[in-house]
Amino acid sequence: MINKLHVAGLYAIADTQYLDDERLLPAVGEAITGGARIIQYRDKSHDLPARLAQAKKIAALCRQHGVLFIVNDDVELAKQTAADGVHLGREDASLTQAREQLGHGTIIGVSCYNELARAVRAQADGADYVAFGSFFPSRTKPQAVRAGLELLCEAKQKLHIPVVAIGGITPENGAHLLAAGADALAVIEGVFGQADIRAAAVCYARLFHPLGP
Repeated sequence: MINKLHVAGLYAIADTQYLDDERLLPAVGEAITGGARIIQYRDKSHDLPARLAQAKKIAALCRQHGVLFIVNDDVELAKQTAADGVHLGREDASLTQAREQLGHGTIIGVSCYNELARAVRAQADGADYVAFGSFFPSRTKPQAVRAGLELLCEAKQKLHIPVVAIGGITPENGAHLLAAGADALAVIEGVFGQADIRAAAVCYARLFHPLGP
């Protein structure tokens, strides 16, 4: 049984915008080796058979390493790949629909942008984690609404489920988000847009497990 409270640590989003087909699986492996505890598969361009093939390979790799595998947006793809979870945005299936399809053993995360009330509702509806952001400017979603550190502080007072921060997060600014209450840091370009993916992941992972003197 999955411990849903393990939504914590580096949450690396493998976005095919940054990774071509040949590079995708090796890149995910490098991120895991570097310390990623959650991998999300995010694709907006491939056809369904290609997405299914890619997601199955990433799911198998994540299981091999004991890392959570989350599918972005697509409830059916999450079901077909026996993913650990699915992440839902405002335009995706409702949390209730996703739960009916996936069951109670599956993690369901919900994007809450800069809206604490949306997060409170999501928790009441059975979400397993919520995500806030963008906390900093992001090239992936340059038009995204901005969230402030105070939102994380308020969220930790009102929520008992894990909180994920996303949006322009670097190893330098990520520590501020953790101090404000984030349980996990979701990163795309900061990991998968770097020449050395493993080394980039290590820099984030150290925020959760600081080196000794």
